[in-house]
Amino acid sequence: MRIKIHYAWVIVFVTFITLLAVQGVRLSFGAFVEPWEKDFSMDRGTISLISTLSFIVYGLSQPVIGRLVDKLGARTILSLSTFLVGVSIFLTSFTQHPWQLFILYGIFTSIGVGGASNVAATVIVTNWFQEKRGLAFGIMEAGFGAGQMLLVPGSLMLIHWFDWELTVTILGMFLTIIIFPIMLLFLSNHPQDKGLLPIGGNGREEDTVERHRTRTNFSVWKVFRKKEFWFLILPFGLCGFTTTGLMDTHLIPYSHDHGFSTNVTSVTVSVLAGFNIVGILMSGIIADRWSSKKMLFYLYVTRALSFCILLYSHNHTLLLIFAVLFGLVDFATVAPTQLMATQYFKDYSVGFILGWLFLSHQIGSSLGAYLPGLLYNHLGNYNISFYFSILVLIIASILSVLLPEPYKKKKAQATEVVNV
Repeated sequence: MRIKIHYAWVIVFVTFITLLAVQGVRLSFGAFVEPWEKDFSMDRGTISLISTLSFIVYGLSQPVIGRLVDKLGARTILSLSTFLVGVSIFLTSFTQHPWQLFILYGIFTSIGVGGASNVAATVIVTNWFQEKRGLAFGIMEAGFGAGQMLLVPGSLMLIHWFDWELTVTILGMFLTIIIFPIMLLFLSNHPQDKGLLPIGGNGREEDTVERHRTRTNFSVWKVFRKKEFWFLILPFGLCGFTTTGLMDTHLIPYSHDHGFSTNVTSVTVSVLAGFNIVGILMSGIIADRWSSKKMLFYLYVTRALSFCILLYSHNHTLLLIFAVLFGLVDFATVAPTQLMATQYFKDYSVGFILGWLFLSHQIGSSLGAYLPGLLYNHLGNYNISFYFSILVLIIASILSVLLPEPYKKKKAQATEVVNV
């Protein structure tokens, strides 16, 4: 018996592969910290400044990317951005001075990463799914965890066996020769392009994102005055501080500072990334069935607990326990946050709202990358950074639980949304 698979799942798989490749390259930054310190005679604070610039450029690009996705389509933005990352990373192998790293990685690579990110990927997935959207978001977002699991330890080992120049050459070729053509061949913006309906759609419904994308006369200031906007934005910014900022930039050098070998660090990152994938997929499934705001509360509290463990991880066992616990909640916050954003702001441009949401995440990430590096230069350790992270995670959990429940609004507005 032949099983027919809806093309929407092909779209999810391609976005998964795209995020695996592009974001996996970005998440590998920590693997290059010590080689760049040695080859370019830079201190930890200066290296962190490259990461900070990267997050700032990435973050500032998000609202712009949201608008470009509305105008040009997610397929175009995702494809061209992936190609830009590949070329920029490849050219990094030819750098001779620190300022060249700031330009190639901090600016050009980061613009590309900003385009091949959650904003465009979320819009294209939302176009294809009226139902099972949380699961689709979870699979898509698992690309981050898969990239972290494969490319971060892979980069570490390639640098250990060869050098960082060959490593960035391989990463750049992987993006431009393999991933970019796959995207051109298989990505499609809308089900209508394939003569299909979205999953959960019917003959009377238009594509949800397309319908709201055309509503360009909404008031930006009306959005900014909503409590839901700020109570999503602020915790997500604190989320960025404690994940892609602090952990993805400083976990590897922190592990080495505690005397763990490259092999142990690679295993730790792989375990963290593996459980990250599990956590992301679980969060997507649960978000379709349970309260997203309650999920966020528990996720942020659990992340704070994992930091408490990391502070005392002076042996392999504690370090692995941290990796499991933090991995389960690392990117698991994204699916429920995205889902609530699409529920709260149905009558606005999805690309615009998600652009601002991920701008806040990258602002937090930039601070989480730079401030711990700066404090490390003065104090010689990361302890204050982790104590501060525990505090802000508690704040994020409180803000999340104060959000109104979007599912209660969903039923009341169902008829209105269909008739918009």
